[in-house]
Amino acid sequence: MYLRHVLEARCAPCRVPRQHGLAESDPVAYPLIDRTPRETMLSVRDLCLERHFQPVFEPLSFKLSGGELLVVTGPNGSGKTTLVRLLAGLIDPTSGSIEKHPHRMHYVGHEAAVKAELSVWENLAFYARLSRNTDGAEEAVRRLGLKDCAEQVGRTLSAGQRKRTALARLVLSRSDLWLLDEPYTNLDAAGIALVDSLLDAHLSSGGACVMATHGDHRPTPPSGPWRASEIALQVAAQAD
Repeated sequence: MYLRHVLEARCAPCRVPRQHGLAESDPVAYPLIDRTPRETMLSVRDLCLERHFQPVFEPLSFKLSGGELLVVTGPNGSGKTTLVRLLAGLIDPTSGSIEKHPHRMHYVGHEAAVKAELSVWENLAFYARLSRNTDGAEEAVRRLGLKDCAEQVGRTLSAGQRKRTALARLVLSRSDLWLLDEPYTNLDAAGIALVDSLLDAHLSSGGACVMATHGDHRPTPPSGPWRASEIALQVAAQAD
């Protein structure tokens, strides 16, 4: 038996804590993109994936529009990462459909995808060229608090620094839809607040996000006019 719980609520306004150089008068610089208000970014219908002839979770159906955050929660093995990877197109579903309508989409998974022999700056400069945002690398380094380690090569970075480098690519990508798998992992309190600040700016400017997380980690209530909903997955019962 499977359980799907959907909770949707408007969250009360909240200020982002002043941590890691983020002052209230110094908002996160995220490029504003001209988007149609409430534009549908993602439409999922009867999505299902089976492993060894057993469903990972019950069929899921939902829509996600600009200015909306979908938080996917659940214990280990409930299918959170699988769902995000399905939405990113990295694996194919057994049944159901996924329609994506963003101009651009960006996925951040468990692996930081930081080149070991390149510096933080070189990693981000390379991605900036791929994203046709060649002027954005310096700003991404500054905003993610990476200035002190910008010249370090990837193999010498701490887990938290690697995570920040991966998240810096969100700033460079200018994407409408973010797909984030455990974005708070390996981050300290300042890093968690930074993720919340980036997310708030993205959603307030009309972007959308699907975030898989577990435990007590939840995004800070918004300061902008965006909405949050939640899907709680549980480990699927195995048939006899």
